[in-house]
Amino acid sequence: MKTPLLLTALLACVAAPAFAATPINETRPLDARGHVEVSNVKGRIEVRTWDKAEVAITGSLGNGVERLQIEGDRNALEIKVRYPRNSRNAEATTLVLNVPRQANLDVSGVAVEIDVSGVAGDELDIESVSGNVIAVGAPRSAEISSVSGDLRLNLNSRDVDAETVSGSISLRGRIGGQISAETVSGDISIDTRGEAARRLSTSSVSGNASFTGALADSGRISAESVSGDIRLTLPKSLSARVHAESFSGSLSAPGVSVSRPKYGPGSSFEHTFGSGSGEIHLETFSGDAELRLE
Repeated sequence: MKTPLLLTALLACVAAPAFAATPINETRPLDARGHVEVSNVKGRIEVRTWDKAEVAITGSLGNGVERLQIEGDRNALEIKVRYPRNSRNAEATTLVLNVPRQANLDVSGVAVEIDVSGVAGDELDIESVSGNVIAVGAPRSAEISSVSGDLRLNLNSRDVDAETVSGSISLRGRIGGQISAETVSGDISIDTRGEAARRLSTSSVSGNASFTGALADSGRISAESVSGDIRLTLPKSLSARVHAESFSGSLSAPGVSVSRPKYGPGSSFEHTFGSGSGEIHLETFSGDAELRLE
């Protein structure tokens, strides 16, 4: 007896998901301040936090993936998606983790979207190649990088280091220590929500960079760009010595006198705001640099 064509098609549709992905449901104990390392080559990594002394791992293992490797003890766990040597035909894997709120977290991926929220441990490290990164939390320090993905960060941290090549960086949060942001062609946007940063360093080639916040006493800001523009927005109570220079871009700041050579390109200015306790250095090749006081 032949199976009707419609029934065959329906059965195929129902059966397909079972072959496409394998559900994940694993739990491991972990100390409240333990370390979690998670990596995936293709797909998505999502991390959320809770108050339990354990790590829950759910999601789905893509068809063609070799296995999910979980190693370690309650002090440190390593969670890794193992792909076969020829992984071209392997499908994407989604990992969803719940980890202790104060755990240290190390996340890495290749073609992976990464979304981390709620972490408040000492260290947060995220590294991606082509995927976008979203990170929200209050780790003591954060180091986050991507090659072509965008970084969207909302962090209340002491120190933050963000780096991307062609992606953009958007950093928000109360950050009172050291901030470092570097791109090649992506834009940089930083807002410390009024918090006074101790050190700020931005570098870009063709991307624009903007910073809105404040500078701590004896703090330092260094912003460099080749063809991108630089804009700093700081309080009127700024106390700093400012030096700015550009080869062919324009320079501007309240009350400053911009010097230009009699012959040839170039411009620069030096100015002291307030008592000059801090230091600001702005440098561009063809981009504009602007300091605003609000």
